[in-house]
Amino acid sequence: MTQNLFTKKYLVILLLLPAFINSCIGPAEPVNDQFSYAQERKDDLQLSIYITAHAVKNLLSDEAGRREAISIFRCNGITKAYIEVYRGGLVIEKRLLEDVRDLFEKNNIEVVGGIATVPGENFGVRQEAQLGWFNWQNPKTQADLKEVMMMSADVFDEFIIDDFLCTADTSMESKAAKGERSWSKYRMDLLTELSESLFIDPAKTVNPDITMIIKYPQWYDRFHLFGYDVENKTALFDKVYVGTESRGQYTQRFGFVQPYESFVSYRWMNSLAGEKMSGAWFDHGDCDENDFIEQAWQSVLAGAQELIFFNYFDFVNGHKGHHLLRRQFAQLADLAEALVTDPVKGVMAYKPASSSAYGDLYIMDFIGMLGVPLIPVSQYPANAKVVFLPTQAAADTEILAKIEKSMDSNATLIFTTGFLAHARDGERLAEMAGISWPLVSSPFVADQIVVEGEAETIKYGLDLESDIQLTEGNVKLVAVQNSDEIPFLVAREQIYTLNTHTFSQADFDAVGEVLLCPRPLGFLEIPEIWANTLRDAFITPFGFDFNAPARVTLQPFGDSGWVIHNYNQETVHIDLTTAGLENGMMEEKFSGKQLKIIDGQINMEIPARSRLWLKMN
Repeated sequence: MTQNLFTKKYLVILLLLPAFINSCIGPAEPVNDQFSYAQERKDDLQLSIYITAHAVKNLLSDEAGRREAISIFRCNGITKAYIEVYRGGLVIEKRLLEDVRDLFEKNNIEVVGGIATVPGENFGVRQEAQLGWFNWQNPKTQADLKEVMMMSADVFDEFIIDDFLCTADTSMESKAAKGERSWSKYRMDLLTELSESLFIDPAKTVNPDITMIIKYPQWYDRFHLFGYDVENKTALFDKVYVGTESRGQYTQRFGFVQPYESFVSYRWMNSLAGEKMSGAWFDHGDCDENDFIEQAWQSVLAGAQELIFFNYFDFVNGHKGHHLLRRQFAQLADLAEALVTDPVKGVMAYKPASSSAYGDLYIMDFIGMLGVPLIPVSQYPANAKVVFLPTQAAADTEILAKIEKSMDSNATLIFTTGFLAHARDGERLAEMAGISWPLVSSPFVADQIVVEGEAETIKYGLDLESDIQLTEGNVKLVAVQNSDEIPFLVAREQIYTLNTHTFSQADFDAVGEVLLCPRPLGFLEIPEIWANTLRDAFITPFGFDFNAPARVTLQPFGDSGWVIHNYNQETVHIDLTTAGLENGMMEEKFSGKQLKIIDGQINMEIPARSRLWLKMN
C-alpha cells in the first residue's frame, strides 16, 4: 500500500513537470540558454544531480520520464548525472540503468553510477545500533554488495559510493571480530579492507578502466569512530568527494551546523586527498533558499569545481534555492575560476587524521563564523604565520617540538584549553601559555560575560572547558559563573589560549545525537566587541583588521581579494582595514559597483544573508 501511494505521488508530480519547467525559464535568467552556458563553464564549475534508486525506478523507467529529466537538466544548467544502482533494498535492473545512461549521454549529460550502502528488508544485515547502517561483518552484507558492484561495473565507467561506508554495529558477531582492538580501530580496519574486496577489486576485475570514487560525509570530527580511515581509504580510491551539507544553522533537524562547516569539510579533506579531490555534495533537507545557496558558496570558496545536488526528487518537486542557483551560477563560476590559482588563505588549523576532538567537536566551524579565515589542515603547518591548535592537534605526539619551531619563526599560536589538557607535553605547553597546571577538563556554562567592565547575560550562556587559573597569562576576555570571574581568552607573548567548549560525547548523549551538533551555542551570540577581540588574536599578524559581528565570515585570497558573507538575519555594518589599501577605489565584483577606500579602510553595510567579493582595481 505504501509503495502504491509513493508511485501515485510521483506520477502526479510527473504530470505537473511541464508547468514547473516553464516556470523556471523566463526573463529573470542571467543567460538565454542555461544549459549551453553551463557547458561552456563546466571546466570552472560543473553542476550535477544525484538520482536515487527510487527516483530511477519511479521517474525514469520510461521514455517520457527520461525526457522530462533532460528538460530539468537543461533548465538548471545540470551537465552531469549520478545514477544510483541500489538503496535500501531496491536494486535497479541492469537494462534500465543502461537505457537511462544511453539517453543521458546522447543529450550531452555525463553519467556516473552510484550506490547508497544502506540495508533493505532482504538485502544485507542491519547493524545493532541507533542508525540504519549495515553490519559489515556479516557475510550476507558482503555478498549482496559485491554482487551489485560487479553488475554496476559493467554499466558505468565511473562509480561513487555514497556516505554510508561506515558502521556503529555492536553485535556479538562484530564484538568477536573486534577482539582487543578499540571499536574505532576495528571499524577502520574492516571497512578499509572491504573497500577493496567488495568494491574496488570486483569493479576493476569487470571493468579495468573504471574510476572508483569515495564520497565522505560532512561529519569530519567523527569519521574515525565509525570506520572512516581517511588516510588509507583515500589512498585506495581514484577520486574523493565530500559532503558540504551545512543546511539550516538555527535548526535541530540535522544539527545546529554552521555554514562555515562546508568550507572546513572540503578544505580539510583536500589536505588529505590532494589531486584526487574532485567535488562537493550537498542537499536540500532543512534548507530555505539561502541555506541551499550558501552551501554552494562555501563549497566553491573551499575549492570545489563540481557541485553534486542531492537529489533528483527535490528538482522534480521544486525548491526556491534553484532560482538562486540559476541566477548566481555565473558568479559562482567566476569565483571558482579565480580560486584555482589563488585559493583562500588565512589561519592554519591543525587536525590530524583520525584525531579525537573531546570537548572541541566542530570548533573550527564556529571559529570561522567569527570572521576568522580558518584553513583546516591534516599535517602540521610548519611555515604558517598563525596556527590554531584545538584538542584534535593533541593527537600529534611530537607537537611540542613543532610548536617550538613555529615560535622560533615568530608565529602566533592559539591553543584551546582542551588541547593543553590532552597534549602529551601539556604541562610545558601550559607553562608557555601562562596557565596553571594541572589543567582539568570539567566543562560548564557561564552565566554571563564581562563587556566593558559590566557583566552581561548571553543567550544560551557561554560554554567553557575549565576553571583555569593563570600564572603569567594576561586575561583578554572574562566570563562569569556564580559571581566568579573565569578567563575566556588569555594571552602570553606569541600564545593565546581559548577556554572554549563546543561539544563532547556527553553533549551528544544528552540529546541522543550521533553525528552532528547537538545544540546551539552562546559562542556565536557574543557582542561585537568580543567578536572583534577574539578575531584580532587570529588575524592581526596578517596586517589587516576586520570589525564585524559574529556570523560574518571573511575569506581573503589572491593579492587583494576578500569574500565577506553575512549569515545574520539582519543587515550588519563592517569595517575592513589593511596596509595594502590606500585611498582610491575597490570593486565589488558581484555587482560591479565601485567603493571608496578612505585612509585604507572600507566601511559598508551588508544585507542579511548576502555576500560581497571585494577586489582592488
